[in-house]
Amino acid sequence: MKEKRVIVRRKRGIHLRPAQEIVNLTGQFACDVFLQNGSYRVNAKSIMGILGLAAAEGHELTITTDGVDEADALNEVFDLIESGFPNLKEDE
Repeated sequence: MKEKRVIVRRKRGIHLRPAQEIVNLTGQFACDVFLQNGSYRVNAKSIMGILGLAAAEGHELTITTDGVDEADALNEVFDLIESGFPNLKEDE
């Protein structure tokens, strides 16, 4: 199991479009991927779970991965969130 913390840098936080980006990414990995905001922990392969995090700009999320490709998944999810979702415009 691996874990890393990341700060949400996106001004509008993680709403529907960024959540979909996370789900699309995590779905490519065999391992389990979880996101945690405070004491609320969700499966990062679930769009409803991610939306339930209510992750706003400045929130610190904990990414946890567990499984065969956990290191790659951890790094890619971290990079996506840390970069502010570069494939999306700020208003998406």
